[in-house]
Amino acid sequence: MESVVSRVRLCLLLAALVASPPAAHAEWKPVEKVETYAISGQSGPELYRSIGENGPNVGAARAIAHTNFKLTWTRDYQARAGACVLVSAKPKLIITYTLPSPSAPLPPAIQKNWEVFLAGVSAHEKVHGATIVDMVRKIEAATVGLTVADDPKCSKIRTEMTKRLSALSQAQRQASRDFDRVELGQGGNLQKLILALVNGG
Repeated sequence: MESVVSRVRLCLLLAALVASPPAAHAEWKPVEKVETYAISGQSGPELYRSIGENGPNVGAARAIAHTNFKLTWTRDYQARAGACVLVSAKPKLIITYTLPSPSAPLPPAIQKNWEVFLAGVSAHEKVHGATIVDMVRKIEAATVGLTVADDPKCSKIRTEMTKRLSALSQAQRQASRDFDRVELGQGGNLQKLILALVNGG
């Protein structure tokens, strides 16, 4: 009877180990926050003008909305036989969306137009958020398990990781710029949203 129980316990233990993901690739989720900035106006043109005056500074211009993020890591470097291995890396990602918000109630018709505009802008920023999450997952894939020989103090591995992270970061930024260019270009979704807001009243 004891041997049967032991075998059952062993089978359950093995099943649990198979079902559990490796610690190095533990599942995580980003924290998403929304912040707003105040705008004024009682018509579409007035609201859009106020966005231009009060929107977040992005480079040399003001934007309608903006997506920013803070990324930190908990990494486990281990020296093994003279080499250094990144055994695990767990990210903490906070994504912040900054969106416009009227400071006073709007007339019913303008409110309806505004809600359509804001929903479209929010969806646009969510795409930026998704590209950031994708970048972090690519960083995981490119670095967890990385091994650098002749690095017992785990210093060389950080140089190699910086190269990989820089390339992935640049790719994410370029993808974000390309997306904005299409969305704001002729016939783009954001351009249509702006025209609908301004021409809607």
